[in-house]
Amino acid sequence: MQTIAERLNSARKGIDQAANSAHRPPNSVKLLAVSKTKPVSDIIEAYEAGQRMFGENYVQEGVEKVQELSNLDNIEWHMIGPIQSNKTKVVAEHFDWVQSVDREKIARRLNEQRPESLPPLNVCIQVNVDDEDRKSGVSLSELASLVEFVSSQERLCLRGLMAIPKANPDDEQQRQTLSKLKELFDHYHTSLSNFDTLSVGMSSDMVEAIHHGSTMVRVGTAIFGKRDYPNR
Repeated sequence: MQTIAERLNSARKGIDQAANSAHRPPNSVKLLAVSKTKPVSDIIEAYEAGQRMFGENYVQEGVEKVQELSNLDNIEWHMIGPIQSNKTKVVAEHFDWVQSVDREKIARRLNEQRPESLPPLNVCIQVNVDDEDRKSGVSLSELASLVEFVSSQERLCLRGLMAIPKANPDDEQQRQTLSKLKELFDHYHTSLSNFDTLSVGMSSDMVEAIHHGSTMVRVGTAIFGKRDYPNR
């Protein structure tokens, strides 16, 4: 059985190969290790293997990990799951990034509740690029308004877009979706100074996402192994 360090190395090699085939430098794509449901010991093992960016989906679990590992230098925590309005305060107080902002109410509360002692909270707007009924994310028709609002908040730093495209066996439709995301990203990247992140691509679609401009891929099972989901 491979160790976490070996799996991390394989993930990094896969990113480098995909970036190379897309004629992009390997350091243009960051690896976010998705550590949801995994124990602190696994995160420490990944950290000791050089990983610094970790993504959590569940607020309470994530906050507990942030607190327990607060002694680790340069570790960076990303909230990538949906956020209820009654959880914004603890997210604003503990995380470095929130990639799942999809409505003005959440952005406003995060801005108001971000402590002055911390730097502005890095934010990605989650886009429901395929307009799926049961998926989080702002619609394409409302994206511009949310971009404008988040950009105006003093305690937030708008860094880019996040999306979870639906699994699609049709390669051409998948490419069209990813191309649409790249167009949106390029549009705002040219006009907003800190807008530098397109967070799209997981283990199953990472290569295609990198070919379509992703700057951050989110990989979990391929690094930490199969997940056991507790009742929540």
